[in-house]
Parts: sequence; C-alpha cells; structure tokens
Amino acid sequence: MNTLPPTQLAMLGWSEIILIMIVLGFLAVVGIAIVFIALAVNRKQTGSKKVPRINPQEALAKCPRCGSVLAAGVAQGLCPQCVMAAGFETDVPDKSSSVRNVPSPAELAGHFPQFEIVKLLGRGGMGWVYQARQKQLDRLVALKILPPEAGRDPTFAERFQREARALARLNHPNIVAIYEFGQAGPYWFFVLEYVDGQNLRQCERANRLTEKDAVATVLEICDGLQFAHDQGIVHRDIKPENILIDPKGRVKIADFGVARILESGPRQITLTAGQNVLGTPYYMAPEQLDKSDQTDHRVDIFALGVVLYEMLTGSLPLGRFEAPSESAGSQKGLDPIIDTALQQRPQRRYQTVAALKADLECLA
Repeated sequence: MNTLPPTQLAMLGWSEIILIMIVLGFLAVVGIAIVFIALAVNRKQTGSKKVPRINPQEALAKCPRCGSVLAAGVAQGLCPQCVMAAGFETDVPDKSSSVRNVPSPAELAGHFPQFEIVKLLGRGGMGWVYQARQKQLDRLVALKILPPEAGRDPTFAERFQREARALARLNHPNIVAIYEFGQAGPYWFFVLEYVDGQNLRQCERANRLTEKDAVATVLEICDGLQFAHDQGIVHRDIKPENILIDPKGRVKIADFGVARILESGPRQITLTAGQNVLGTPYYMAPEQLDKSDQTDHRVDIFALGVVLYEMLTGSLPLGRFEAPSESAGSQKGLDPIIDTALQQRPQRRYQTVAALKADLECLA
C-alpha cells in the first residue's frame, strides 16, 4: 500500500494521522483473518485432521453378546454361536417372569443324560435354547426348553403332546426339523435340528440384500409355510430372526408352531414383553394385535409381506409407507404383491401362501 510522502504527511493534522493508522490497522486485521479462514477451509477439504491413536488391543472387534474376539467381517458383530442363538430367540428376556432364572448346563445334565449340553445359545419369551451333543448319534442339536410357566396350566401336558406330534410331522427342507420332544423332570423340551448358519437379520445387516436375493429367499419361505399350512399349522411369529440360512444357502424356518402351544388354554405365556400378545408387534397382523381368537394362516402371509418389504427397502412398512419401487427403486411389479400381502383385513390378503408365491414366480 502506498504511503504519503513526508511533505504531505507534515501537512496533516494529528486527527488525520490517527484516522489513517486506524484504517491501516483494520486492513491488517482483515488480511490476517482472511489468511486464517483460507487455511481452515483448505484443512477441512484435505481432511488433515489429527487421527487419534488407537490401542491395538482396543481395536479388536468383540462379540457384544459373549465378548469373544471376532474375525473380520462377522455379521452384525456377533460370533457364529451367537448368530445361531439369535435364530431361535423370539424375544428379549422377560425380566418379570421366571424365564430369567436360566438353568446352567450342569443343572440340566441330570435331566438329560442322553445329551452333552454344551452351552446356552439364547433365551426369550419362548424359553431357552442350548447347544447340545446327542451322545448316541454324535451330532449337534438345539435343545429348546419351554418356560416353566407353561407347565402350570393343567391342560398343558395334553396340548403339548398333541401339538408337538403335529410339529414333528413337518418334515420339509425349509423347516427346522424336530427330532424329539417330551418332558424331563420339570422341563418340557424339543430337540431340534442344529443349523450352523446365520439368520436373515444377520444377513440383512452384513450386506444389503439385492432384489433377486430377497425374492429368492421369500420363495423358499413360501414353500415351508405352505407345507405347514397344508398340515393345519400356523407359525404366528414369522420375522427375520426366525429365518435361518445354512452354509449352503438353504432357507429354514425356526420356532415353528411353538406360539400355538403356548397360546392355547387359559394361562397364556407372554411372548412380547409388556404386552399380552403372542408374536413380534412389527410383524404381526392387525387381528393378532387385537387379541382376536379368529386368527388363521393369513397372519403368516401378513408377516411375510413385512419381511419382504424390509428386505427390499431396509425399513418397516409403518403407517402410510412408500411403495418399494419409490423408496428403494425395486421393480414396480413387486408393489401390488406386497400391498396385497399387507392388507389390514385378512379377506383382502392373499388367501394362500401358494398364491403369493405364484405372483412372485411370474414376476421373477
């Protein structure tokens, strides 16, 4: 900046000199501020932030459930054993009931001498699930023990025997098999096929499912559900946690019909904490939430519609929800299929799972 020559400066009064100095100081401050702003913007754009130092031990991912160190890329941060447990759980532990008093493997050993009970896999409103080894056949199984509240109903023994025999006939590749059932001491139990894989929830969170994956998965669920419905058995708690996928990619429905055993009779077992309803609210048909005794196989169709919508969009169809083609860009042909499955009135839904499957196959 040009300065006044000495001859002109001498002609100025003290007031003019002070004013010039104030202006020069102001310009200097503005210049410095501009420099600092430019440096800050450049720093933000280049991402030159200090990276916090990480303790290598703290960087190791651990299973939030059991605390074991995980291999890289494990679904939802759970170890394989906890993934399996989630496939059999139907609810969070009900702290208001004796379900929280979980017997240890050692406590159960005397009642189940034919098994080597390895560990507790999970617990929920429908009881406890253990990993066990069937000694005579040397195979891993899932030992499911029903909540003790169930046995207090005087009609439970007869109902359990009747329903369990029906469930044992569900011999289908898309349904977790029941090997054995009965009572051992105070415990009513099922011996189930052990599926060494992931559940659908884990798959959803590990990798975004493609539209093709979602449709293929639902087609297999349809096969298992239709087979069960033909036998007069309704699942009543279809949701991603109850859909298992084995290492070969085969889909298997878990916890089939257990809700039916627990819901019959005057002493119902609460499967959803804080509510006297059976199932998982977000996946339940309106008639289930209304506690109606008129529910039938169409509640499974509604739940399957929720599962398909969630796989396509990553969200639940709550309130006035967008069509999958709008929210996720899926093909428009899926919109009417999901809309029909999610009709509030059962008579407006698909009347059979086979009908839903037929429309999906035509689209595919």
